[in-house]
Amino acid sequence: MADRKGLIICISGPSGAGKGTVLGRVQEVFPDMGTSISVTTRAPRGTEQEGVEYYFRTPEQFRQMIADDEIIEYDVYAGNYYGTPRGHLTRLSEEGIDCLMDLTVAGSVALKNIFGDDSLTIFLMPPSMEVLEARLRGRGTETDEKIATRLAQASAEMERKDEFDHVVVNDDLDQAVAEVIGLIRQKQNR
Repeated sequence: MADRKGLIICISGPSGAGKGTVLGRVQEVFPDMGTSISVTTRAPRGTEQEGVEYYFRTPEQFRQMIADDEIIEYDVYAGNYYGTPRGHLTRLSEEGIDCLMDLTVAGSVALKNIFGDDSLTIFLMPPSMEVLEARLRGRGTETDEKIATRLAQASAEMERKDEFDHVVVNDDLDQAVAEVIGLIRQKQNR
């Protein structure tokens, strides 16, 4: 057991807010920080690989993982399950290794309730709904119907931003990354 538990850092926000880009930049600054790969029932996008971006499972497999208590938290987003495997995350925390995670809003709130003072939740906001829609369309991976679903979901998620420790607006990428890094360092020095 480590001197202190590892910090569970949860970053959430609507699809298209830039979570993946911000997380990538933050990981460059904290290369020794652990990560927890989520499990999902959605299909891989583009070049996503099993065990790298996500563990891809069928809905039946995911429900079995829940039944076997292998998932510490989960949510349904845009019709797909997303969840956090219990074993790896618990092990990192006990070993005192900080862990950086990209989670759904419900997932971050759930882990905040589980890990309490050993967690940091950050909500990444787009500068506007118009910018968010442009980012989603710019991906070229989603139908108009899926984009409409994601925008409706984004609106609902943004209503929950006050449940997070901090809100960062991703208008200027460098500034958003610097703000997230500052919040992490501040919490690490608690």
